[in-house]
Amino acid sequence: MGSVRPIRERAPEPLALHTRAIDNLRFIRETMESAVSLTAVPGWGGCLMGVTALVAAWIASHQTTTVSWLRTWLVEGGLAIGLGAAAMQRKARAANLPLFSAPARKFLLSFVPPLLVGALLTAALFRAGLIAVIPGMWLLLYGTGIVTGGAFSVPVVPLMGICFMAEGAGALFAPAAWGDALLAIGFGGLHLVFGAIIARRYGG
Repeated sequence: MGSVRPIRERAPEPLALHTRAIDNLRFIRETMESAVSLTAVPGWGGCLMGVTALVAAWIASHQTTTVSWLRTWLVEGGLAIGLGAAAMQRKARAANLPLFSAPARKFLLSFVPPLLVGALLTAALFRAGLIAVIPGMWLLLYGTGIVTGGAFSVPVVPLMGICFMAEGAGALFAPAAWGDALLAIGFGGLHLVFGAIIARRYGG
């Protein structure tokens, strides 16, 4: 004999009040993280990156082979990335902000691909002997990454990227002998100028 089942299904148990409150707080936090701009862009860290770029430009200009020239700038690139990441982490911690918030993740997803493309093109151009094109390509793609990533940051960041792109476009058609000077102006001078602006307006 089959069991007797009620005609109406029993209503599900209501969620506990504290469970609903936790879900609401989580939703509010995620919404706020998605809405705010990334303010952990390092100002003084950018200035430090500018200083190391000026030193690298001086060292690179005294190299006698293209291999040693490229090695100098690659070391500088790795150092700059490390300094930028450390400065961003320090600024986020000082402001009690999550480093990997939604805007930070969007910034990285927009900023990193142009750098990876630049690394591949560097290898290809160096292999083809087109060394004179590399400085302009570096400035152009770095600026592209800053513009796309800067869409999730404070307004001055995309402006800095546009300046890098403009200089990179000019560097593509400049004499090869100007390469180190143009890299010094871009990675050195622009980082110093905009780093100081970010530090003064957006807290370090």
